[in-house]
Amino acid sequence: MMKEDQGGFFAEGPLRPAPEPAGKAAKSRVKKHYEGHRERLRARFDEAGADALADYELLEMLLFRSIPRADTKGPAKELLSRFGSIGEVLGAPEHRLREVPGIGETAARDIKLVAALTQRMLRAQVQGRHVLSSWTRVLDYCRAVMAYEDREQFRILFLDKKNALIRDECQQVGTVDHTPVYPREVVRRALELSACAIILVHNHPSGDPAPSRADIEMTKTIIATAEPLGIVVHDHIIIGKNGHVSMKGMRLI
Repeated sequence: MMKEDQGGFFAEGPLRPAPEPAGKAAKSRVKKHYEGHRERLRARFDEAGADALADYELLEMLLFRSIPRADTKGPAKELLSRFGSIGEVLGAPEHRLREVPGIGETAARDIKLVAALTQRMLRAQVQGRHVLSSWTRVLDYCRAVMAYEDREQFRILFLDKKNALIRDECQQVGTVDHTPVYPREVVRRALELSACAIILVHNHPSGDPAPSRADIEMTKTIIATAEPLGIVVHDHIIIGKNGHVSMKGMRLI
C-alpha cells in the first residue's frame, strides 16, 4: 500500500503553467500600437491598391518583414527625407541606407533587392526589342540603373543589325566626376558580340546631365574608331537625377 501511494505521489502528471499575475496577463493581451497600424495599412493596400498609399506608407510596408517588431513609419519617413524620393531610396548605396536610424543590414538588403528586381523588370522590357522604337523604356531602364549612383558609370547597349538589344554591359566605374573610357576596348567588345550598333550611356552623380567637353570629344573618338569597322554609334545618353541628355538630340554628334 505504501509503495502504491508513493508511486502515485511521485508519478509525473500533466504539466500546468504557473498562473501569471493579473497585471502581466492583461498586458500581454494588449497589441503593440504598430501592430494595429500594420493591419490597417495592409487592409488599405488590399482594398484600394498602391495609389491609395503615400510614398512613405509603401516604404513602411516594404519594411514590415525586415523590421518585424518595431514601428516602421519613422524609418520610412527618414529614408524619404534623407534621399528625396522612392527612386533615390532604391538607388542609394547599401552603406548609406544603413546610416538611417532603424535601417539595419537586413532592411538595407531588402531595399536593394527590390531595386534589383525593378531593374531586371525594366531590362526585360527592352531585351531583344527594337531599341530605337522603345526609346522611353530604354531611358526608364537607364535611369533606374544609373541615375542615383554616387560614382560615374560608363555603360554600353550593344545592338544587332535590326537594332535589337543583345547585351547591356557596364564597362567602367569611375569616381564622382570621371570615368576612364578606352575607345578601342569599346569597339573590340562590340566586335566580340557581333554588334552592328551601340548606344553609349553614362551618368553624372552631380545630377546635371549636361555633357562636358571631355564627354563630347570622347564620343567623337569612339565614333571615328567604330565607323571604319561598320559599327554605328546611335547616341550617347547622359543620365542625371534631374533628367537626361541625348548628344544626338543636341546635335553634338
